Amino acid sequence: MTLPHGFVVTLDRHTRVLDDGRAILGGNPTRLLRLSARARPLLSGRTVRVRDAASAVLADRLLETGLANPVVEALPAHPASGNGGDPDPDCTYVIPVRDRPRELARLLASIPAGSPVIVVDDASRRLDLVAAVAAEHGARLVPLTVNLGPAGARNAGLRLVTTPYVAFVDSDIVLSPDTVPTLLRHFADPRVAMAVPRITGLVTSESSRWLGRYESTRSSLDLGAHPAAVRPGTPVSWAPSACAVARVDVLTDGGGFDERMRVGEDVDLCWRLDRKGWRIRYEPFVEAAHEHRVGLGDWFQRKAVYGTGAHPLAERHPESIAPAVFAPWSTALVLTLLAQRRWSLPVAGSVWAVATARIAGKLKNTEHPVRHAARLSADGAVSALAQGSALLTRHWWPLTAIGCLASRRVRRATALAAITDIALEYRGGTNRLDPIRYGIARRLDDLAYGAGVWISALRGRSTAALRPRIVMTRKGAQRQPTTTALPSMGDTSLTGQQPSTSVAGQQPARRAKPRRVRR
Repeated sequence: MTLPHGFVVTLDRHTRVLDDGRAILGGNPTRLLRLSARARPLLSGRTVRVRDAASAVLADRLLETGLANPVVEALPAHPASGNGGDPDPDCTYVIPVRDRPRELARLLASIPAGSPVIVVDDASRRLDLVAAVAAEHGARLVPLTVNLGPAGARNAGLRLVTTPYVAFVDSDIVLSPDTVPTLLRHFADPRVAMAVPRITGLVTSESSRWLGRYESTRSSLDLGAHPAAVRPGTPVSWAPSACAVARVDVLTDGGGFDERMRVGEDVDLCWRLDRKGWRIRYEPFVEAAHEHRVGLGDWFQRKAVYGTGAHPLAERHPESIAPAVFAPWSTALVLTLLAQRRWSLPVAGSVWAVATARIAGKLKNTEHPVRHAARLSADGAVSALAQGSALLTRHWWPLTAIGCLASRRVRRATALAAITDIALEYRGGTNRLDPIRYGIARRLDDLAYGAGVWISALRGRSTAALRPRIVMTRKGAQRQPTTTALPSMGDTSLTGQQPSTSVAGQQPARRAKPRRVRR
């Protein structure tokens, strides 16, 4: 499967072009890609346009390694994408719902008239109300007599889809006219199995409450403003199924969603697709508005429920679940600083210097290797400290609370972690909350989610979802290019540092959490 002519990719914002285009540095994990003399002209500035077999191979390798992302607005419209408000002839909308007729009517009104729509009623108490809304909008109603949960309801709809593509949309979502048509453009890449938009907050009469304003800034479902591949071990390690477009044949061949999971079923699906070699694209160029919960009790319970998905995911994906992921050197750095001794800062500085020197050695054939190595090791140190702080205030907070009773050092470390976390995350220009209420919401978020993780671990009698993972620097080559336009390339992690891929973990920009669909 090759990328078609006209497909365009651009280098990720964190990717750097070195040595006048002879090398590219970036990706997840960080790697150095050297371009041969034949490959260099294929990179025009920071863009590669597929024109022949060689450019197709280069663009595919950049996508595979996380060095680049598709330029979705430059891709041709997919034949199934319709035109603005026109229906999508090859895409069926599947909507799971339970006792939410008002929200369902709002969603159906945002779907282009004439589109194939299947509403799966998951054993509503007032089926007649849901049926009336579905009939009013010309949607097909599939009533379930037993409540199966979001995974089972989606699968029930998926089995009835006859179009090549399916759009799963939760009933508390409102779509923009261009959301699904834009996502369908990503399927020009034959290896893309699923594409998801950015989930933003729906403006309602209740969204101006303080928790609504917190969610509009840091929703569990909002994965950020930058496009990315969805893959364990990257900053966007999962994608919510609140709104997602997928290939029907890929999902049916893989069994769809795991109906045994009522939490984290979307995370499980993403990781299974990735393991089979399929790609998932996160596309923030388009958005879907989600009605967040804003009542304190309801909101707190939802956060805790998210955490309970940790152990089921650990059972299914032990290689991908961890509350934090460290390299050996960053582990030593964090432990040294936590010791809070007179020698802590000098030793931590020495650890960082040794890590920088080792990375510089791997970059010795590039210009300014020390400069690039210092930047990479500094990023790794910040990531490690952020993950260590999250362990104290989020994932391990019951242990931290006990430690605070007995140790002044633990109290100092916890206070510093909590304050630093808020200072790094709070953005006065984009945050609709003052720092005090934002900080309170953050700590409540951590308490609820961490409690859910511990409940999950106790139920499963396993600490797998609570144990950090230490990864060694990976060496060796991945699949080699199929054209001589590209060099044989060693694919080596330069830092040995990866962001946490765990749904119970802390990511550099966003927390990835399993979710329960409120339908």
